[in-house]
Amino acid sequence: MKIVFLGTGDIGLHSLEALYNSKDYEVLSVFTQPDRPFGRKGELKASAIKIFAEDHSIPVFQPDRIKDQYAIEILRKADPDVLVVVAYGQILPKTVLSIPRVSCLNLHASLLPNYRGAAPIQAAILNGERFTGITVMYIGEGLDDGDILQSKKIEIEKEETGGSLHDRLASLGPELLIDSLKLLSRNEAPRRKQDHTKASHVSKLCRAEGEIEWNNPAEYIERKIRAFCPWPGTFTYFPDGQLVKIFPKALVGQDYDEKAGKIISIDADGLVVSCGDGSIKISEIQPSGRKKMTLSSYLAGKEINTGDFLGIKN
Repeated sequence: MKIVFLGTGDIGLHSLEALYNSKDYEVLSVFTQPDRPFGRKGELKASAIKIFAEDHSIPVFQPDRIKDQYAIEILRKADPDVLVVVAYGQILPKTVLSIPRVSCLNLHASLLPNYRGAAPIQAAILNGERFTGITVMYIGEGLDDGDILQSKKIEIEKEETGGSLHDRLASLGPELLIDSLKLLSRNEAPRRKQDHTKASHVSKLCRAEGEIEWNNPAEYIERKIRAFCPWPGTFTYFPDGQLVKIFPKALVGQDYDEKAGKIISIDADGLVVSCGDGSIKISEIQPSGRKKMTLSSYLAGKEINTGDFLGIKN
C-alpha cells in the first residue's frame, strides 16, 4: 500500500516510523508545515517529521497551503493509495481528499466527537476528564468531523501532564493506524458516523492563554498547570513585577476566604496563594530569562511577603 504522510506535530513521529519500517507500506513522500522561527533568536526550526524523513531519504514537501495548485499536482503525481494525516495543521480541501485511490485517514488525539481541533490533549486534562484516547477517522471536509474507523480509550492518570499524555497517546498511534490500514486493505474497515450534536471544539493554544487567573477554583488552576505543561506553559506575575512560569506538582489546599491571588503563607517548601475557591501551594518556578528554581531560592533577599498579591502586572 502506497502512503503519503502529512504531519507536523511530534505526536505523529512514531506512526511515520512504523509505516516506514513496515514491509506492507511504502512511504512515497512526507508533507509537513514550513520551518518556523523558534526561541529568542527566531532561528528556523524543522519539525521532527521533516528531520526523520530527510534522515531516511523520504522526499519532503513544505507548501504554505496544501490547497496550492503545485502541492495538489505533487500529490496527484505520487498517486497514493492512502493519505495518512497526523497533526498536520491544515484542513484538506476536497481536491486533495479525492486524490488517493483508497482513502484519507486522520489520527486524532481524542475520543471523537469530543475535542475536535488543535489542542485535544490539553483540553481533556483541563476539563477534568477521566478518560481520553486516540481515534482513526476517515477525513471529511470539516474539522475532525469524518466517520470513525476505530479508536482506543485510556484513563488519564492523577498527575498527568500535557506532555506525558501526549507521549502515551503517541505510542498508541502506530498500532491503531496500521491495524486500520490492514482493515482497509481487506475491505473490512468499519465506518461509524460521529454524533455531531455531542461535538466539542478546542482552538490552537497560544502563550498568553497560560496566564493563571487566580479567581478560578484551585482545582481548575492545578489542572491547567498540568495540562499546559510543557506547552504553552502557565505563568503569573509576582509582587515584584516579575513574570514567573509555574510548574506541576502544585498542591490544592483549603479555602481561606481571602481575595484571589493573595499570598497566605510563605515557607521553605513554597508559597500558598488564595484562589476563587480553595488555595494552591507552588514550589517550583522559572522567572523570565532565568533557569527553573525552587521558590525559596527565588525569594531569597526579596521583599515579597504574606498579604502581597500574585497576578498583578506592574
